[in-house]
Amino acid sequence: MVCVYGWSPVRQLDFMKTHSNPISHSPRGFTLVEIMIVVVIIGLLATLAVPAFARVRDQSRITTFVSDLRTGAQAFETYAMEQGTWPPDGSGGVPNVMRNYLSLDKFGGATPLGGQWDWDEGVFGYTAGLSADFPTADAATFQQVDAAIDDGDLSTGNFRERTNGYIYVLEF
Repeated sequence: MVCVYGWSPVRQLDFMKTHSNPISHSPRGFTLVEIMIVVVIIGLLATLAVPAFARVRDQSRITTFVSDLRTGAQAFETYAMEQGTWPPDGSGGVPNVMRNYLSLDKFGGATPLGGQWDWDEGVFGYTAGLSADFPTADAATFQQVDAAIDDGDLSTGNFRERTNGYIYVLEF
């Protein structure tokens, strides 16, 4: 036997025995136990992440609602200053006279918390207010809205509960 690379014949034979069978040194796959451990870890991470994502989504909807409410209230106040009176209350929704003051695409449809935007003038015992009519979000969500823009109590302050919805009172 010829020595390769200065190895002794015995060492070369040992090397050939251990490296001649490609099947004996193929990469080892994952065992069922290892795969199950990975699945359990991924499941635990998902269990922790899903509620966090839901909280972030809910908080984002509340923040968007508050921002839209303030934008709408400012537009109605600008209209009242320029025209000397509040816009008339229509049959629900935001009146068309507001088209130069705010986007009716946004305020002519659903609120971020469900339901529809509605302008209320001389309704529910208030002179003027912007409402969320028939919202789908629960009262706890609207209490968070109230805490963000008012006093946190839906029965007092500028943001209040009303029949079938919630109103941001612009004038009492």
